[in-house]
Amino acid sequence: MKISIITIVKNNQSGIARAIASVKNQTFTDIEHIIIDGMSTDKTWDIITENISDKIIALRERDNGIYEALNKGIKLASGEIIGILHSDDCFYDNCVLEEIQSIFENKKIDLVYGDLIYVSKIKPEKIVRKWVAKDYKYKKLLKGWMPPHPTMFIASELYKNIGLYDDRYKVSADYKMVLKIFSISDITWSYIPRPLVRMSLGGVSNRNLKSVFLKSKEDYQILKECQIGGIKALIFKNLSKISQFF
Repeated sequence: MKISIITIVKNNQSGIARAIASVKNQTFTDIEHIIIDGMSTDKTWDIITENISDKIIALRERDNGIYEALNKGIKLASGEIIGILHSDDCFYDNCVLEEIQSIFENKKIDLVYGDLIYVSKIKPEKIVRKWVAKDYKYKKLLKGWMPPHPTMFIASELYKNIGLYDDRYKVSADYKMVLKIFSISDITWSYIPRPLVRMSLGGVSNRNLKSVFLKSKEDYQILKECQIGGIKALIFKNLSKISQFF
């Protein structure tokens, strides 16, 4: 059962090197690493091409944001399982994908998710936040719950059934995808109660106040579009982040 990992990158030469190494170092080996470079002008593309192998598919072209690029990666993916590893992030340890594959193999489910560790971009060894997702219940969606998107591993067949990311949204299309998936009445899932990914702070959705405002605005539009929770869900969603710092 092959796993396709999609990495989107632009002008992040230090991050892409770590992300590639993180995938290469996994104990599970039936991996396809799809890297979409949005026309980097630093040494990012050089690093990618230096690491090209039969397990890496690299594409370099302009796109209209991260979600359009993710959709390109999903269309290219040939694995039965699809995961996302952002260029500033890495897997928590070398056994993550082996554990993911084993669960899919034994349970025949639609998706797996786990917990997320936020680390300092300057000092990657420093833990800043811990996102403990816990088990899913539909009523949690009404209170703004979502699992950490970077820890979600989704059966490729599910993407065929529900479609790709809505790239009209620039920072919150992953939230809409989560709501679409977990609103499916017969969705089958498994939660791994441990960290699966180390994520560097300073991503597109939280790098400054403007980004935070845009994300909240898009989150609210998505909640209205999906008719789940509304303004109360948005408030609960933002308040829930406070506990992640303790």
